[in-house]
Amino acid sequence: MITKKPTFKKLSPTFGSSILVKQHKDKLDRNEMFWHFHPEIELIYVNRGQGKTHIGNHLSYFNNSQLILIGENLPHNGFTDRLTAAGIETTLQFRPDFLGEDFFSSVPEASSILTMFEKAKKGILFKRGAKEFIGPKIEDLINHDGFARILKLLEILQYLSVTDEYSILNADGFVFETEPQDTDKIKTVYKYVNANFKEHISLDDIADKVSMTVPAFCRYFKKTTGKTFTQMVNEYRIVHATKLLNESEMSIADICYECGFNNFSHFNKQFNEIAGKSASQYRKEIKHIIQ
Repeated sequence: MITKKPTFKKLSPTFGSSILVKQHKDKLDRNEMFWHFHPEIELIYVNRGQGKTHIGNHLSYFNNSQLILIGENLPHNGFTDRLTAAGIETTLQFRPDFLGEDFFSSVPEASSILTMFEKAKKGILFKRGAKEFIGPKIEDLINHDGFARILKLLEILQYLSVTDEYSILNADGFVFETEPQDTDKIKTVYKYVNANFKEHISLDDIADKVSMTVPAFCRYFKKTTGKTFTQMVNEYRIVHATKLLNESEMSIADICYECGFNNFSHFNKQFNEIAGKSASQYRKEIKHIIQ
């Protein structure tokens, strides 16, 4: 059984600062790619990179760039599988009350930011226009500190709070539970699926990994995540399929079996249901999309 901890991640800004700014220009440490949560809000901008997005119940693949706001205590995994040429990943982390407990609720001009923080508890994905305008400002934060950094961050937050170029990642209304003991079990499940999704995963095997009976595990997983274990595994496989459709020249039939499906018609049905289009249509569209 995988027992690596922690599930709760403690973040430490530099001395004298309430905002943590990190920037990566090289391949990220894979040890950072684990299921975790923290009370800080997190804003992530990747200008050139590829990877899988796993935030709450949302699973997807991205290619080229990404801008995401993750609310307090929303569980998520690391993002970038790799940075492409000249790629940079910038991460900002700060407490919702970094300007004082009542600042955003007591200042009328900041009300839109407070509303955005509430939406961010389900995860916010910003679209192309917002990425292109605000991305360079996020990257530039590394060059500022002290009060200047706070002013720059407020400018970024204000812009993001009023743009309509965004979507909610967990828009179904389900709020992911973040009890430490639950999150630790779910992390074990996700790690096992990540390592074994290309093979058949029986309910007996996965229930055993978290020391539960199959009926108890099925009830627990549905209650905690809002979906069945089979649904989650199928989503994970389809997300991997989108990655292969983006990055490889493999045939769709080969991708089907590479992702853990043993029936091509079942793969096509699942791809349509999860991606909203056929695999062939998806591959055709991505050739014309520039993010």
